[in-house]
Amino acid sequence: MAYEPPTHSVERSLRATTGAKIVVGIDEVGRGAWAGPVTVCAAVTGLRRPPIGLTDSKLLSPKKRTALARELNSWVTAHALGHSSPEEIDALGMTAALRLAATRALDTLPVRPDAVILDGKYDYLGAPWTVRTVIKGDQSCVSVAAASVIAKVRRDAMMAELGADHTDFCFEDNAGYPSPTHRAALRDLGPTPHHRLSWAYMDGLPRWRHLKRIRNTPEPVGLEDEGQLGFDF
Repeated sequence: MAYEPPTHSVERSLRATTGAKIVVGIDEVGRGAWAGPVTVCAAVTGLRRPPIGLTDSKLLSPKKRTALARELNSWVTAHALGHSSPEEIDALGMTAALRLAATRALDTLPVRPDAVILDGKYDYLGAPWTVRTVIKGDQSCVSVAAASVIAKVRRDAMMAELGADHTDFCFEDNAGYPSPTHRAALRDLGPTPHHRLSWAYMDGLPRWRHLKRIRNTPEPVGLEDEGQLGFDF
């Protein structure tokens, strides 16, 4: 299936309206997973022509995504990754965990961006950054699309590594997201050290419900995640 390629229109607009010289695109992966970290990539691409086939990582096959990530690693001007662990997600909530992972990525970049493009509707980064949110930015903005692909491939590899010690959960296939195999393993074996224990899916596991962690700080309206909703096992 052919997709409309992303452009530099948002990057150019930010340069024109804010005077920014360095614009970074940010995207996350793992927000809706039940296990594993949430991963954020910050990518600076300049205004060069992007690699052929660049788009939202979710629209690419694993084979194409992996090949494109290898190309992007050397094509982007700069990029960095940041992660928040399941323990941090449980303690802080997803919004703060996203902010922490994004800050870690930005702090690791070899250049200091003047402006940030965030994929989605909500600004989870905030001051002191100049932020523009773009719905479906991972499809329309070159820098965000590049961040999307790099983040997805890296987190998938991390989950495959974690899955080596928890083979019944098939993390190499589901990357910690809900799947029939994942749900069955949770029901029979209980959560691993890599699971997010504050999420509502734990309420559907009577044998393991005593392990649930309670966090008193609710997510802002609109930033709740599918993984925090109840699930019928």
